Amino acid sequence: MKRNFALDEIHEVAKEVLQVAPNKVLCLYGDMGVGKTTLVKALVKELGAVELANSPTFGLVNEYHDDKDTPIAYHFDFYRLNDEMEALDMGLEDYLNSDVWLFIEWPNKIPSLLPDDAVGVFLHFVEESTRSIELNIS
Repeated sequence: MKRNFALDEIHEVAKEVLQVAPNKVLCLYGDMGVGKTTLVKALVKELGAVELANSPTFGLVNEYHDDKDTPIAYHFDFYRLNDEMEALDMGLEDYLNSDVWLFIEWPNKIPSLLPDDAVGVFLHFVEESTRSIELNIS
């Protein structure tokens, strides 16, 4: 999957990502402000979460549930990590072994901890209200 999209098409893009991703570990790459968290918000909404997604920058991880209170997604923001040990200390391995969608922002902070089959989601600025997205599927 590779395409440009207007920001008001983010939910359409989220649906497409969820349909084409071969597994549930999505690593979001892109510059600050490109829309990684905005995409995650749309992904979480498309999955049917009852709560609105927001950035887990300070808590490192947010958990989202369906209407039966079953976890459906975990959203990580590793921007503030100093080393991979912090991710291990917070229980990343347990999250990776769950059967729940994982959305990981700043995965470059934990390269040796990422599963080999993680899907790279690359976002780039095209214009003020246009982005490009490309999925790197191993």
